[in-house]
Amino acid sequence: MPFSRVEPGLDNQFMPIEAQLILDSYEHFLGKSCIELTSSTNAAQVLYEAPFAVVAHDTQADPIFGYANRIAQNVFEMAWAEITSIPSRQSAEPVLQEERQSLLQRVQQFGFIDDYSGIRISKTGKRFWIRNATVWNLIDTNGVQVGQAARFDHWDYLSA
Repeated sequence: MPFSRVEPGLDNQFMPIEAQLILDSYEHFLGKSCIELTSSTNAAQVLYEAPFAVVAHDTQADPIFGYANRIAQNVFEMAWAEITSIPSRQSAEPVLQEERQSLLQRVQQFGFIDDYSGIRISKTGKRFWIRNATVWNLIDTNGVQVGQAARFDHWDYLSA
């Protein structure tokens, strides 16, 4: 399933198909829910407005972000249209590309990892340290991998 890349909002119910893919895959691989829900909660809206960052990319040869919740947009200092039009590799400095590729290969092999820490970079060049991020494969209802996602709760901007 390709990401629609339409910004989540009230008019599209916060992209429920994409959000459900992210949430279902998280629960499949980690055995727990990514977010807290009540029976009347719109899961897609809760994910988009969560107090932690969530990003996801597709499976192209050079994967492109297809989802970034509000916190992720703030951390990366990009609006929705910007972040969902760039290859996810651009979230890491060029010298850290090999580390990033190794991370993605570990996720590919094991389905998820929950111990990633590393440096990322925002649109304006701010470097930040992500700690204890969870990265997981996105699988559709047929078990086909359609992307990867990451959630991180802790980040610190680094001095220049």
